[in-house]
Amino acid sequence: MKPIAALLLCATSAMSFHAAASIVVGGTRVVFDGTHQAASISVENSDKVTNLVQTWVSQADNGSLKKESMIITPPLFRLEAGKKASIRIVRSGLPVQEDRESMLWLNVKGIPASEDVANKNTMQIAINSKIKLIYRPAAMKGKRPENSVNKLLWKSTGNSLQVNNPTPFYMNFSSIDVNNKHLNAQYFVAPFSELSISEGKLAPHGKITWSIINDYGVKGQDHVTTY
Repeated sequence: MKPIAALLLCATSAMSFHAAASIVVGGTRVVFDGTHQAASISVENSDKVTNLVQTWVSQADNGSLKKESMIITPPLFRLEAGKKASIRIVRSGLPVQEDRESMLWLNVKGIPASEDVANKNTMQIAINSKIKLIYRPAAMKGKRPENSVNKLLWKSTGNSLQVNNPTPFYMNFSSIDVNNKHLNAQYFVAPFSELSISEGKLAPHGKITWSIINDYGVKGQDHVTTY
């Protein structure tokens, strides 16, 4: 073994790694009801040390809301070990589409406080949790994506599978099986748009079984169609 490689191995062997997500977000998504002024979600520090929690939003896709449309408070705060806090999401006042859902990513990162790890032979790795922040306009009050899921239209084009979403909802897929082959990637299709899926050779005709994720982050019922 080369001397430099051996030195690096010894150094990393003597160092412990802390890579678990210490900040636990209280859900897999936030559905912002447009009839309300704000939305919120809880976070908990499951670590044994104090964490600095950083929060921000990022754009989900090219047709989604600009990140400046939502304000996250607090953007940076201290969370003691074992304690909980609430993250609040408010509209910035910028215009949003009121005839369809919009989506952003809500990012929550836990950073171990420096005073808690000083002089310890430990490498701390900050873990970023990213969940979906879906804005549902007031005009869609009481409506749910699972009530419109049968309106999705599927077809094949060459080796691509295309799904058309004629609804005002973001359809977030829990599972997609094509001819009993499970597609591992996580897909979503935006309102009034089309998604193209290419995962190897596709038979000209076949069966698709799919399900979406509901507002509570739970897998919905399976739906079957042919193409």
